[in-house]
Amino acid sequence: MQSRFVKTLIASSIFAASALLSGCGGAEATVDSAQKKAEVIAIPVEVAALSQGDISSNYATTAILEAKEEAFVVARASGIIHEILVEEGDYVEKGQVLARLETERYILNLRRAEANLTGIEKELNKVRDMYAKKLVSDDAFDKLSASYDAAKAELELAKLDLAETTIKAPIAGFIAERNAKVGNLTESFQRERMFHIVQQKQLYGVVHLPEKELSKVHVDQAAQLDITAANDNQVKAFVERISPVIDAKTGTFKVTLRVPNEDNRLKTGMFAQVKLNYDTHQNATLLPRQAIINIDDTSSVFVVRDGVAEKIKVQTGYTEGDKVEVLNGLSGTEQVVVTGHHNLKDKAPVEIVNTLELAKR
Repeated sequence: MQSRFVKTLIASSIFAASALLSGCGGAEATVDSAQKKAEVIAIPVEVAALSQGDISSNYATTAILEAKEEAFVVARASGIIHEILVEEGDYVEKGQVLARLETERYILNLRRAEANLTGIEKELNKVRDMYAKKLVSDDAFDKLSASYDAAKAELELAKLDLAETTIKAPIAGFIAERNAKVGNLTESFQRERMFHIVQQKQLYGVVHLPEKELSKVHVDQAAQLDITAANDNQVKAFVERISPVIDAKTGTFKVTLRVPNEDNRLKTGMFAQVKLNYDTHQNATLLPRQAIINIDDTSSVFVVRDGVAEKIKVQTGYTEGDKVEVLNGLSGTEQVVVTGHHNLKDKAPVEIVNTLELAKR
């Protein structure tokens, strides 16, 4: 009986030990499986494909658009404004009537000058016959002749004064401002001009560049304007003039840009972001600027190949907006990581969750 109990106890111990060993082995297998599973978790990233295109080296600055031609109209004649024929925003041709003054006083002055000239002319005709017969002295004849010339000049001045009561446009363009009002005296508009006319077929943009840029700028050089108010970032401009002197106080020189505006869609006074083009590389390999990682003057990107991120050093060229030119390191067919790459390590597994397209010009 005792012998049977001992055998049973031994058998139970062997079974328990076997079960314990079996349990430990299962736990170790579970841990190893979890570790392996953790090791293969891919990091989610966004990528973008490289592209081919043109990229330029630019100098960025700002400018206010100005009219090439403008005129501030004032009245040469004095008087009360009788009629105004144009309003702000109207387009006028050179010589077109803008306003008229009251003319009564000038008409009377003209009649008086005409009557004075007629009287002197009759008297001169009489004296001329007497002078030919030596019945009038040279001095008397010369004085009367001078009076006749003065009367003729007074008549011409009276005609001119009357003509100037009609105020005309000195240039063609748009009425940018109208200060004159019917019933006002013209003397009140000697400082505050009656009309302001601007010709906007061609505009100017003035920029001031650092003196170190002087060697990079030349006449007819291209520039691009980004004008928010016009919802247009494709406005072309060209260098019209370059100042030959450097401002000693600011260390800058003046450059005047010519901005064609035949359709009048741009307006004087608009604010423009200016990119002065120094050079353009055509058919360059371009990548998104956000893909580049700069460390210790070294530029690199992560390229995705077969679900693995590979870190590659690149040599870059021109930068324009969100695009960077690649000179060496990439063939142009790769996909580069643009989001999630700052914590990546070389050869790390990745999962592409989105593919972006590089914005075109």
